[in-house]
Amino acid sequence: MMVLVGYHASHEQVPPSRLLAAVVRAEQAGFDAAMCSDHLAPWGVRQGESGYAWSWLGAALAATSFSLGVVTAPGQRYHPVITAQAIATLEEMFPGRFWAALGSGEAVNEHITGDAWPVKERRNTRLEQSVHVIRDLLAGNEVTHDGEITVHRARVWSLPASPPPLLGAAVTAETAGWVAQWADGLATVAQPPDVLEGVVRAYRDAGGRGPRVLQVHVALEDTEDEALRVVREQWRHAVIPSSLWDIEQPEDFDALAGDPSDEKLRQGALVSADASELADRIAALAHLGFDRVYLHGVGTDQSAFLDRAERDLLPALRRAL
Repeated sequence: MMVLVGYHASHEQVPPSRLLAAVVRAEQAGFDAAMCSDHLAPWGVRQGESGYAWSWLGAALAATSFSLGVVTAPGQRYHPVITAQAIATLEEMFPGRFWAALGSGEAVNEHITGDAWPVKERRNTRLEQSVHVIRDLLAGNEVTHDGEITVHRARVWSLPASPPPLLGAAVTAETAGWVAQWADGLATVAQPPDVLEGVVRAYRDAGGRGPRVLQVHVALEDTEDEALRVVREQWRHAVIPSSLWDIEQPEDFDALAGDPSDEKLRQGALVSADASELADRIAALAHLGFDRVYLHGVGTDQSAFLDRAERDLLPALRRAL
């Protein structure tokens, strides 16, 4: 089985105009597809960006020819009817090229409504109800719903010929097993191999179907010291041992991350100065059961990352895969 190699566009780190240029360059560099995050706020103050993913996706799909996906959270910041309308519009304009991975959300984005941040069990219930509402709307039905979310006689009028895939976003094995009940695929992030194996196994054993998508954070620089500096500057929130989903402000992420050691930074991203060595490590994660892997260069200089990916990393990764 061929593994799709995609590019992850990080709205939290790069202004939308530069990120649009980057995704165009990613296709030219040889990436097979792209995906992006959907945040209102970044993971830390130094990242300093957070463009609106849905506006950007329309421009990105128009400027490229490959597929694009987004990880998003209906239910609090987004009413699921609005999410359904956004999904329908993109798929109608760019049929067969869009997918969305739906998750239960993060307080850093959702707290702005002023509503209390629910515990995980209630967030899952809210997500499941949102998924059913979105699917019904994409099928052309009028929807009324009263539960964790409320919908009154909603209908999406501009529909695609067929709905796009709705994947389930999961980080833990428990969540992966749960999303398998409704998702058209699994989207997760790189973790230690034994943890990832558990995520894939839980999804498969619960009857999960469709593509299994892995996002991998990488720092590929001329030296390992420089790669570690980039992670420390841009991705140090990944060392926080507690749940990231309950933190409200970028300043809070910075305070909780503190000044981590190099060893801890290596746990948050794959750090290397050798493209072939990095490719082998990415391939080893992909071989745990994923058919799509999306690479996120955690630095802000995406031009340099994409040049290195075209020249060194992508050829080495395809050989390793």
